[in-house]
Amino acid sequence: MKALANEPFENWIAEAGVLGLWEVLKKYGYFRQKFRETIDQIEEINPAAVVLIDYPGFNLRLARALRRRKRPQKIIYYISPQVWAWHRGRIVHMARWIDLMLCIFPFEADLYNQSGLRTRFVGHPMIDRLASERTNVRRETNLIGLFPGSRQREVYKIFPILINVATKLRQRHSELHFEVAAASPALATTIQAMLSEHLAESLDLRIQVGTAADLMQRATVGIVASGSATLEAAYFRLPFVLIYKVAWLTYIAAKILVHVEHIGMPNLLAGKEVVPEFIQHRTDPDAIAASVLSLLDDPAKRQAMIDEFDRIMATLGEGGASEAGAREILAELNRG
Repeated sequence: MKALANEPFENWIAEAGVLGLWEVLKKYGYFRQKFRETIDQIEEINPAAVVLIDYPGFNLRLARALRRRKRPQKIIYYISPQVWAWHRGRIVHMARWIDLMLCIFPFEADLYNQSGLRTRFVGHPMIDRLASERTNVRRETNLIGLFPGSRQREVYKIFPILINVATKLRQRHSELHFEVAAASPALATTIQAMLSEHLAESLDLRIQVGTAADLMQRATVGIVASGSATLEAAYFRLPFVLIYKVAWLTYIAAKILVHVEHIGMPNLLAGKEVVPEFIQHRTDPDAIAASVLSLLDDPAKRQAMIDEFDRIMATLGEGGASEAGAREILAELNRG
């Protein structure tokens, strides 16, 4: 985006990256201000097309507001909102605001097209990025990879559980060692402080910054926070268990609104539980440790999970995300 945009390029993604109902409510005034500024900027530029990327809470409202102003520009949405999980009926309304939806999961295209919203599956952008990060490193037999999330609030909720799980695993297998992939130096500092707070500095655990892809290729088993990292782990064929915990208000709201059997994307794409999920009140360290041990001690079980990952990932690289595909998309949009 920055390479294509003219100056000034305004980037407020760090401030916008909040997670959870209460966290969003606390920044409601900030988002209202940014919404008005964005509308004003689009009005001033008057572009031929507006491309909205992900971030549905903001961008769906923006699409509706732009359409109501009856401007002639096309509205394109890339990385479709996961309304199939929480509000399928909304797709019909979205078709009134959006000219073309570009989705990154194959099943989404059929769902949106059936509802009257012109949609194209363009492949998952993660595939090209991760392909460049492949290495020839060998799996380390006794290495467990820990992936507590990329946000401070996630780490505060999840990493103490991982400390307890690691302690229990070491009690069963003293030769095990652990490595944490911290998304930033600030998160690495937070993780180190939490180790000290829980008196776990003697645990054989290393903290590395920005090495998630490398760790996923070296570890034998992982414990991964729900999110894009679960697809990355599947791509790198790392057998893992999924963990997630949020504020209780956020969890209750999600239970009311979201209607899916699984939250892990590999499980959603497979239509079954390929990866064990430990969510909220099920984040019991004993249960998680037992699940990790079952993978560690059973090579056939690890291989069965890897085979499922291979089937899942094969579906994500078949799209039109190439330059030729982009030209086809633009031609299709112009015909409409």
